[in-house]
Amino acid sequence: MTNSSRSTIAELRGPVPLSHQLLRTFVRDRDTVVDATCGNGHDTLLLAGLVGDRGHVWGFDIQLQAVNETWRRLAEAELSDRVTLLQVGHEELARHVTGPVQVVLFNLGYCPGGDRSIITRPATTVIALEQALDLLAPGGTVMVTVYPGHDGGAQEQAGVESWVAQLEPHNCHSWRMGQTNVSAAAPYLFLVQKAL
Repeated sequence: MTNSSRSTIAELRGPVPLSHQLLRTFVRDRDTVVDATCGNGHDTLLLAGLVGDRGHVWGFDIQLQAVNETWRRLAEAELSDRVTLLQVGHEELARHVTGPVQVVLFNLGYCPGGDRSIITRPATTVIALEQALDLLAPGGTVMVTVYPGHDGGAQEQAGVESWVAQLEPHNCHSWRMGQTNVSAAAPYLFLVQKAL
């Protein structure tokens, strides 16, 4: 194997690179998708590239800094025209987005480089997850990266795990994916696919 062919291999260190690989499988040209937690805009940017110029991305974040940083990334990549960004919490999904959507992506916790006291919370996250599931097209997915290791993270982890556990298996296919050779407090990924 040459060095150039190695550079095309994604390093799956943590759940975010794994979620990006899965997004490349599930998101297609013309899709409508949601980034429920924009943060620094990396996920929104990836989604905007995947949906093409005939698709659309809805992005949500409560922090103005996150919305501004996401807009900056999108503008630099000339992808702003396919994204609607809203400075509101993800529990407002159903007020702004109409389905069906192919993917709703959550990257929980706090915004890296931002105020660590501003975090996603179990009560609003579970409301958002319910709304996300309702918005999904058959075969669509909700992906949730959970971070149990920060203040408030364990409570949100418990809320998300409880929500996933109550899903009816004939309506949804749910998966938990995480590295096995890391701390129990390391982040991991849930994927919930709505049955066809």
